[in-house]
Amino acid sequence: MKKGIICFFTVIVLGVGLSRVVLAKEKQPIAGKKAYIDVSVATLWTAPNILRSVDLPSSTNPVDMRKWTSSMSLEQQLQLSDDGMLETQALYGNKVTILERNGDWVKVAVEGQLTPRNDLGYPGWMPIKQLTYDKKFAKKKDAPFVLVESPTAFLYKNASLKKKGLEISYNTRLPYITETKQAFKVLQPDGKTAWISKGDGQYFQSEKSIPYPTGEDLVKTAKKFLGLHYLWAGMSGFGFDCSGFTFTIYQSHGITIPRDSSVQAQNGTEVPLDQLQPGDLLFFAYDEGKGKVHHVAMYIGNGMMIHSPNSKKDVEIIPLKTKGYYEELAGARRYLVPDPINALKH
Repeated sequence: MKKGIICFFTVIVLGVGLSRVVLAKEKQPIAGKKAYIDVSVATLWTAPNILRSVDLPSSTNPVDMRKWTSSMSLEQQLQLSDDGMLETQALYGNKVTILERNGDWVKVAVEGQLTPRNDLGYPGWMPIKQLTYDKKFAKKKDAPFVLVESPTAFLYKNASLKKKGLEISYNTRLPYITETKQAFKVLQPDGKTAWISKGDGQYFQSEKSIPYPTGEDLVKTAKKFLGLHYLWAGMSGFGFDCSGFTFTIYQSHGITIPRDSSVQAQNGTEVPLDQLQPGDLLFFAYDEGKGKVHHVAMYIGNGMMIHSPNSKKDVEIIPLKTKGYYEELAGARRYLVPDPINALKH
């Protein structure tokens, strides 16, 4: 009888594939393996095991992003940046490469977050229990998908949308399975399925099928987040930092730009300040604009800009010539091209 139970258990584990449990319990080195984010938003830290008690809701599976962001005092929010505690965040279903392991933590590189720090993606430490691997999900990399277009949205356990599951972020992509009149059925990173309201997401055949945006399209998307409180290293509808905000707006429209403001400022096409167009990125630097770039905003037209400023504020629209910013204006970059169809051919 015991042998039968053991065999049955083994079949279940093998059937799941390289699951969250297997990843967490694996004793051998796992560097180089691919995995997928198994929580709505995974926060990547500069080192393992440096979390404060207030940060615990961000390290569980599932996470509670709202509890974490709302429970931090201003001083605790500022400590994240002042002490250099965070690197970036990754969204549900994002693919990562495991670089190294330290106990229950792994250092990963987030695919699609461009940085000169690592060719595989943006690096940082996270709890291994927030990762999973499922062969069915992995095979859907180039399959049609549903892109979340609401700031945040719930997944549901049934097509009637009455039983809520995870609350996930804007710009999350999940493989498409089928649909009803009111909902899409999607595949989750662990191989299970869920439903999302058609009011919260849009179907795309492929990444290339996302319509090329105008500057006005980018501005319209950015305005969805007005009033959202800043989060250092934030990359989601639960909170952005300045460059996570601009990165996400562009990526959600099918354009990938570098993750950090200092690198965003070195790419794209330089734009004279008297020729700004909506969607252009504005960069601000120390020493009256001549030093290191420390902030980015998006120009929205009529001398105004939108940005996620700092831990004391929310996403806001202010004049470009606002005191404290205009003195540090270092330049502007354009990531949209005038003829995207021909540009893609070259």
